[in-house]
Amino acid sequence: MKALPTACVLLAAVVAGLLFAPVFGGWPLVLPLAVPAAAVFAVALLASRHETVRPVLTLAAGLLSIVETMLWSTTVAGLPTGATIRALAEGATDSWRLVLQSTWPAQPDPALMLFVPLLALAAGVFGIELLYRWGALVALAPSFAVVVLSQFFGASTGVGATVGALAFAVAAGALLVATGAERVDDERRISTLLLAAPTVTLAVIAAVAGGTLLPAAEARYALRDDQFAPLAESRITSPLDELADRLSKPDLPVFTVDGAAEVDRWPVVVLHEFDGAGWTPGGRYRKLGADLRPGKEITVAVERRTAGIGAVRLGGPWLPSQPLPAGVEGLEPLVEERQGSLFSRAPGPVGYTLSWWEPQAEPAALNDAAVDLSLAGELGGVGQVPPGIAELAEAAVPTRPTFQAALALEKFLREHYRLAEGPDLPTGNSWPQLKKFLLETKRGTSEQFAAAYVALARIKGIPARLAVGFRAPADRVPGRPYTVRNGNAFAWPEVAVQGVGWVPLDPSGTTAAAGQGQGSGLAAATAGARAELPPPEQLRDPPLPEAPAAEGPDFGAGWSFPVGVLLAVPVFVALLWGFGVPLAKAVRARRRRRRPGAGAVIGAWEEVRDRLRAYRVPVSTGMTVRDLTAAVAATDGAAVEGLRSLGATVESTLWSGTDPGPDAGRQAWVAVSAVRRGLARRGARARLRAALNPGPLRAPR
Repeated sequence: MKALPTACVLLAAVVAGLLFAPVFGGWPLVLPLAVPAAAVFAVALLASRHETVRPVLTLAAGLLSIVETMLWSTTVAGLPTGATIRALAEGATDSWRLVLQSTWPAQPDPALMLFVPLLALAAGVFGIELLYRWGALVALAPSFAVVVLSQFFGASTGVGATVGALAFAVAAGALLVATGAERVDDERRISTLLLAAPTVTLAVIAAVAGGTLLPAAEARYALRDDQFAPLAESRITSPLDELADRLSKPDLPVFTVDGAAEVDRWPVVVLHEFDGAGWTPGGRYRKLGADLRPGKEITVAVERRTAGIGAVRLGGPWLPSQPLPAGVEGLEPLVEERQGSLFSRAPGPVGYTLSWWEPQAEPAALNDAAVDLSLAGELGGVGQVPPGIAELAEAAVPTRPTFQAALALEKFLREHYRLAEGPDLPTGNSWPQLKKFLLETKRGTSEQFAAAYVALARIKGIPARLAVGFRAPADRVPGRPYTVRNGNAFAWPEVAVQGVGWVPLDPSGTTAAAGQGQGSGLAAATAGARAELPPPEQLRDPPLPEAPAAEGPDFGAGWSFPVGVLLAVPVFVALLWGFGVPLAKAVRARRRRRRPGAGAVIGAWEEVRDRLRAYRVPVSTGMTVRDLTAAVAATDGAAVEGLRSLGATVESTLWSGTDPGPDAGRQAWVAVSAVRRGLARRGARARLRAALNPGPLRAPR
């Protein structure tokens, strides 16, 4: 067994495994892929003469390496145990599904990551056996299957896709050259490398051009699209329905906070579905991965902040969080990516360290901002709207949906409605209670204010959702931990702002009534935009952009020249021509040479005929070897000796009436090599032109 082809097959398997980098990140995969590959390589070389047991030995070596690098905690002094076997079985059957139920990049946990080195190991071991039974191209099939599967998990784009494609192409090209060079003499090996150079160059140019010039489109489908962590079936009371009860017991501690004194509120759950009778939270939870980045809708700068949350006694599965959580230490919760809600069934009281992203926006930018209608698809409707509510919404906000319109609606509720206090607090958040609040009593808690705001905002086309949580106490001291109590519970609306994400508002004035400061970051920017809001009578719809005057029919309106397609077409054609034609010829020659008996001699004759055609020597279907010899002698005598030797072998094989044996085939292909060397004397340009000439792939006429 040759070392280089084996190493190339294993390299292709490792590269295929590294293409799972969008799922786990690149570095966590390096050791779990490289160590088993090195072990398989060593064992494959040592067991090269034992073909029957070689697959078993290489597979066992790879599995043991995976155990030592990823499952050491399940072993006893490095020796596998029953727990190790169970972990391997679960990794093969469950880890791929669990990682689809996680945010990405996922935690480098063996329970999630184990399927990747197992796939690469299977591709490497299977590829080695195919290499020495079916050839190089077939040996790459298992690794290529892993490449395809990795793109269904998470498609590589940009530089990552370019590097991955180049690495796999290098492994495949080296394998093809190594296996082809094993069976030829030194001169042909050099010629093979010279002819492969243009193909490799074109492949590199095509990969770099495709990765840098062509736009990276978002994948339209991924395996994780419909995969979410299952939630246990149980009856859970909505925190919104518990709000009045919490306010009736204001001194009961709920959780503590250490750090982030500038944060003015701690959301617990987001409710986005409203059918007129009740509010429903999101249910698309995933296991929180290593690091959760803000969504693509956030285009402003963000800052990472951290705080310690302790002694959480909420009595439900939700935990204090922030709209854009980045990570959690000390606990393994589920997260609703679209809403930031954290979900955990861990028995309380619990504690953890929360990191999150805080958007940085200026008041002037918020004043001029539009609402983000792309996020409206995540929201529900408003059910059957009672009479008089739509007219109230129009009176409160007589303009098109903008962030200023959202602030105007907040101001309208603050000025025309009052916050309920005392023991007799109103409850309820469905349309009957909201209608009574909006049109009759005009008195309510933050529960009615927030629910009414979201309903009116949606009627006006402003994307809004309802959040329930706790405000930070007004008497907190910067730099010191503080305790959040039941009396700090309240609800508020959040509005989707273009480029910023979800911006919290306070139509009930709960934070202002508690003497709350403006905080910092997004809260401070919102307070600044609120202070600069013009009076209602000065609010006007922003002017629509004027359409340019039409000077005549413009059949190209709305169409841009497809530069990317224009660049892609010649790159693809060049790649297909430069790589495909020589590869097809090499595969055909290999098949001809492997024919049994007289077939190898006839294959040698066909190979010489097609090589002469590639060099533009006139060849017709009725010509014999002697005819070809005469034709070549008239133009170039360098290949004549090889043709004469081939002619003698062909005549002896076809007309002797005896079995030619394997020696005749070998003599015929030695003559082919002599013809090839003679033709090679015509110069590098002629050799390159002959290698890229597709004409000999067709039968002669």
